[in-house]
Amino acid sequence: MAEELGKGRDDVQLRFREDAMADGAQVTVDAFLDQADASAVRVEPGDDTHALLPHLARIRLVEVNFPVFGDGRGYSAARLLREHGYAGELRAVGDVLVDQIAYMRRCGFDSFAPDQPLDEADVATALARWPHAYQPAADAAVPIWNLRHG
Repeated sequence: MAEELGKGRDDVQLRFREDAMADGAQVTVDAFLDQADASAVRVEPGDDTHALLPHLARIRLVEVNFPVFGDGRGYSAARLLREHGYAGELRAVGDVLVDQIAYMRRCGFDSFAPDQPLDEADVATALARWPHAYQPAADAAVPIWNLRHG
């Protein structure tokens, strides 16, 4: 289980990484592309995450904003970054709900700064609910069909 870090908007509550948290302010995608020294970026719904792909080596933190729980574009942004080799911290911020945590982890999110603090026991339950995955994703889970049929 991740350590409990903070409470409230933009405070990281859950982090599933061993390295030090990135310092520095997160800038918009457009501002990031205009700055050669930026190492943290915040992706908003509708931003073109493809624009970040040539710069993955210098990014230490990508925050993906979920302004409302029903906006799933952040899942696609996370998976795109992970599939293209991004290994830095990928943080979900905003309207993050406990029932989304397992799916967000499958897409590659490894830290969370929800608007409202999540109950740690509920998070543990959500992450343990389904021990097997049915399709490949950004995480290391082996799909159950592959376990059955090799």
